[in-house]
Amino acid sequence: MELLNNIWNALTTPNESLINILSIPLTFLENTLLMYLFLSILNLSANKKKKLLYVVLVTIISLITSAIFPSPFHLIINYIFMLFSIYLIFKTDWLKTILAFILPTLIFALIGMFIMNPYLTFFNITYEESETIPIYRIFYITLIYVIVGCIILLLKLKNFKLEISNYMLDKRSKKVLLINLCIGFLTLCVQLLINFKYIDTLPLIITFLSFLSLLAYFAISIYSLTRVMKLASTTQKLQNAEEYNKTLSILHDNVRGFKHDFDNIVTTIGGYVKTNDMEGLKKYYVQLEDDCQKVNNLYVLNPKLINNPGVYSLLTTKYNEAEEKGIKVNMSLLLDLSKLHMKIYEFTRILGILLDNAIDASSECEEKLMNIIFRDDSKNHRQLITVENTYNDKNVDTEKIFNKGFTGK
Repeated sequence: MELLNNIWNALTTPNESLINILSIPLTFLENTLLMYLFLSILNLSANKKKKLLYVVLVTIISLITSAIFPSPFHLIINYIFMLFSIYLIFKTDWLKTILAFILPTLIFALIGMFIMNPYLTFFNITYEESETIPIYRIFYITLIYVIVGCIILLLKLKNFKLEISNYMLDKRSKKVLLINLCIGFLTLCVQLLINFKYIDTLPLIITFLSFLSLLAYFAISIYSLTRVMKLASTTQKLQNAEEYNKTLSILHDNVRGFKHDFDNIVTTIGGYVKTNDMEGLKKYYVQLEDDCQKVNNLYVLNPKLINNPGVYSLLTTKYNEAEEKGIKVNMSLLLDLSKLHMKIYEFTRILGILLDNAIDASSECEEKLMNIIFRDDSKNHRQLITVENTYNDKNVDTEKIFNKGFTGK
């Protein structure tokens, strides 16, 4: 009985030591919920190892900084570490990283702001008591976690997700979006500080109106963001459709010309066969193969096969550039580009440089030739992209081509 009384007294009286002990599992749980929030909202995929690594690292840093640095400096350090952890562990671009940090933090802050005043009123306690008395602290945080857990389940049931693609937005749109998010986040921080400082004196109606205004602001911001992303996606699709229409037009002309000449082609082959002119037939076959390869390349330049708008736009542009310079291009695509094992920004940057170099080098040769091959090497669990080209300088030192400042095409 005495043990129960001691436990009850520890829970119902100010107890900083117990609060610190309870903060360890609560911080772990909070970081877990934050992670699942941004994974659900942004539709990010991650294995168990990445999830556990993120939660453990962020929790440890949060507990260490809370013990060493005073408020609000430990929060600033935690936020910076969270940003870099999301970026490095989940391999996101900076736009998604900032959204993954800001959106869950906003949700937690808005829920805490919404229930704090009614919570204090219901239990007839002060803000200081809610922070220092373990039982009130535990109940308040548990209430927030339950609401956040319900939101995560609702997001999964409704299959809600923000489709964010870095290549869709131009630099100006990215800047405007990031500035809007940062200003909104700062506004929320100031509002929260004011609310929590004067929470004991603020009327319930003022807290409720403040919550509604902030909720409306961020709801409109998220709605605007989704509209901007849809507009950017539609614009990208229209550009791809325009490129594809050009490809279809060229393909149609080639196929029509090939069909028109089909009888003549068969007759010509028959002439070589009847006279047993195998050398002549071989030469003719090579010339015929060139026309067939052009048709095959144009068939490959299809947004359904090249299922990434950024890569599709890059390949069609470079293919047309090579054709204008009289370069024969052989293209083979046996790879699902939606499952690349690297960031699309880095991939297109590398591929663009390789294609530019290949075009420059082969355009100077007598035999102008490029081979572009995308394939999946399932045996070695890797994806291979090969860019081959003819070139004049046969004395290129392959040991030095990766050195800084050395160039060779």
